Amino acid sequence: MIETNGNELTNYKYIDLFCGIGGFHIALSSFGAQCVFASDIDRYSQDIYEKNFGMRPNGDIRQIKCKEIPSHDILCAGFPCQPFSISGNQKGFNDSTGNGNLFFEIIRIARFHKPKIIFLENVSNLEKHDDGKTFDIIKAKLDSIGYYIFYKNINSSDFGVPQARQRLYIIAIRKNLKIKNFVFPTETNKAICLKDILLNDSYISDDLFIKRKYILNNKTILNQSNKLIRIGQIGLGRQGERIYSVLGHATTLSSQSGGLGGQTGMYYINGRVRKLHPRECARLMGFPDDYILPKEIRVSYSKFGNSVVVDVLQYIMKKIIEYL
Repeated sequence: MIETNGNELTNYKYIDLFCGIGGFHIALSSFGAQCVFASDIDRYSQDIYEKNFGMRPNGDIRQIKCKEIPSHDILCAGFPCQPFSISGNQKGFNDSTGNGNLFFEIIRIARFHKPKIIFLENVSNLEKHDDGKTFDIIKAKLDSIGYYIFYKNINSSDFGVPQARQRLYIIAIRKNLKIKNFVFPTETNKAICLKDILLNDSYISDDLFIKRKYILNNKTILNQSNKLIRIGQIGLGRQGERIYSVLGHATTLSSQSGGLGGQTGMYYINGRVRKLHPRECARLMGFPDDYILPKEIRVSYSKFGNSVVVDVLQYIMKKIIEYL
């Protein structure tokens, strides 16, 4: 997290759609904004959200009428990304689970409530999905209900977070606010590496260490980098089998990647190779250390892999505040 005054948005209310475990909640609340409604269909996410924020998210947004949602100034949504992700099924709006069409729930609610700002996050591939046709529809829908649209692919590595995580951020501003130009924040390029956020070895359980034979090509890395530094592998070195240096950045946390290093990646740390602890994953997403983690490691991995980077949201929100 980055430091804020905590009162920049004290008169603003926001809703948190597809809220997951609360990345948007942490980011906007850090500016003093009030969350008046949250929604997520996943029970684990609802439980974790409630433990941390004292409010239980509503369920399936498709079953909630617009008039049942309180009025708000900002609509936040990290809408489901699997239908648009390179690692997903690529079905987009035609996804058989119905997740691809959940973007239109955002349109439904925004058309009714007309918030000043719509703040969205999704996978970077959304911009190129189906040769750009999917994103053209998204832009056209937002325009049709009265919003100017601004978007940018941002890597959290460029904003002081030691994780290579490229995501598409979309800001839609209500046209009658007459803000026709919005410039995303400039990269901080803060020097930071994975080693800076690791827990002491005493907190690491034995099950996080890799027991299989591995190969290290170069374990004497001396210089810190804001990029991935691959130094070894297990087996053929496919995704989930690669080993990285802690003097570089972490690979992208994932909710469901396979391989021994699936979801967190594998790292050579103090003479051994291991996956990351859930608290380390939380730090890589910008969640504070007083955030209550899920009890099960597998749930932590899944939920942080699906979450949003708090720091990047905060930097973007700081920029939005300059225009309000």
